[in-house]
This record gives sequence, C-alpha cells and structure tokens, in this order.
Amino acid sequence: MLDSDSARYRGIEVETVAATGAVIQFPKPLRQYHVAVKPQPFSLRLLDILCGAVGLTISLPFIAVAAALIWLEDRHNPLYIAERIGAGGKPFKFIKLRSISRHAGVRPDEIITTRDSRVTALGHFIRTSKLDELPQFWHVLKGDMSLVGPRASVRAIVDAFTEEEMRILSVKPGITDLASIMFLNLGKVLEHSNDPKGDYDRLVRPWKSRLALLYVDHQSLGLTLRTLWLTALAFINHDRALQGVARIAEQHRAHPQLASIVRRELDLVPFPPPGAEKSAHPVQA
Repeated sequence: MLDSDSARYRGIEVETVAATGAVIQFPKPLRQYHVAVKPQPFSLRLLDILCGAVGLTISLPFIAVAAALIWLEDRHNPLYIAERIGAGGKPFKFIKLRSISRHAGVRPDEIITTRDSRVTALGHFIRTSKLDELPQFWHVLKGDMSLVGPRASVRAIVDAFTEEEMRILSVKPGITDLASIMFLNLGKVLEHSNDPKGDYDRLVRPWKSRLALLYVDHQSLGLTLRTLWLTALAFINHDRALQGVARIAEQHRAHPQLASIVRRELDLVPFPPPGAEKSAHPVQA
C-alpha cells in the first residue's frame, strides 16, 4: 500500500513498455470482447482530422529530434510499438517514443514508476514532458484513436474489466481524457508503492474507469472541447484543471465521491471498480 502522502494522487498515466522496441506478441485473449461501437459524431471526426493533421505537422520536428536522441543513447529502435485494445475490442498497433532501456524486460501489464531503474535518463524527460505521446496524432488521423477518449489499454488490463467497464470500449480511445487530467503522472503517484500494478488496480482504476464512462455516456463536441482546454490548462495550473474536471463530474451527476476524489479532498484508498460496487466500503477522508 501507499503512505497517506503518496495515496493522494498527483497525476497518473499508464504505460507499458516494450524492451526491444519491436511489436509485442500477446497471448491468446482470455475472453472475447462483444462491445457495440457508438457512431462517432461527424463534428468530432472532423475535429480529429483537422487537429490531428496540425498536431502531427507541428510534432514531427520534436519527434525526429527525440527519436534521434533515443537512438544515440543505446543505438536501438527509438519507437515503442505494441498492441492496444481499441473501439469494440479491436486491437491495433500503438506507437510511442521509447523511454525504457532496451535491456529491460517489462511485461505488457506492468506499471512503470518514477523510481524504476529501467527508465533511461532521457526517458524520464520524455515521459514527464509527454513527448512520447506525440506519435499518437498519427493514430488519430488513421481513425484508430480520437483526440479525446478513454486511454487505450493493453489486453491484460481489458481482460480484467467488469461488464460495466467494458462499455469503455464503445468509443475510440483518445490521446487525452478527464482521467488523463486527474492522473497526469502515474509514475509519481505510485513511486513509493511496493506493488504498483496492484495499487493501480485498487486505487487508480476505480476512478479512472468512472471518468472514462462519464465521457462515454456524455460524448459531445462541447465536452470534447472542454476536455482539450482542461488538458492544456493542466500543464500550466493543475489545480485549476482539477476543479474543472470536478465540475464536469458534478454537472453530469457522476459517482457522489468522484468530484471529491478529483479535488483531492479524499485520499485514494482501495475501492471497487464500476460494476463491482456491492462490496464497496466508504472512502475515508
């Protein structure tokens, strides 16, 4: 478990890393995904195409420089390419800039913390600055992802979803979402954990999934634009961005404790994910 200071989130993002930069071959899935995909509004697809094209054009020089520096660090593939689960449970090859040593052996469902020695010196900067996320504009243009949507997960995480959480797969995964704002740096939150994967599952997943479902249930151009604005604000004033996410949770009558968790008025303690609330215990302040 985490101590009380660490239990208060300071931001989280989940990333699994390929040790070699090659495509990871995952085992045969333990369950079949049968999730109907919600049609994406034309306005959101148009926004994805326009912003994806602009974002990728602006990002290319930064991607090129970062990729060259990663290659110079260990003379190995600077890209991380692995399988993620997209809308309807359809897998796709997901590309990010690599931040882990090529000699490190990392399982697909591992949670990488800031204290993980397998993260390279350059990798820490790439992860903190979010430069590793820039290649995802390509996925947005292709249509595998959207600018805003639940973060794409690896198969091992999706296999553990409750039936309620499976609804997260009814929309395209996104570069950012409300949970990305709430949990801006996963590694920092779990840096003192002796069981990062377990603590992610017990402390982070319950609220990350609820924020993802909030977007699924209320997807619109307005909510998408608000999420993009709050994402940009989070890099300047994280507390103000959190207030914005909390207001969205309250406006859409989300889980009664969600807004307080977002505002950090309550500690992160073990709590059941959506669809498993019958065994829930009250969150302790």
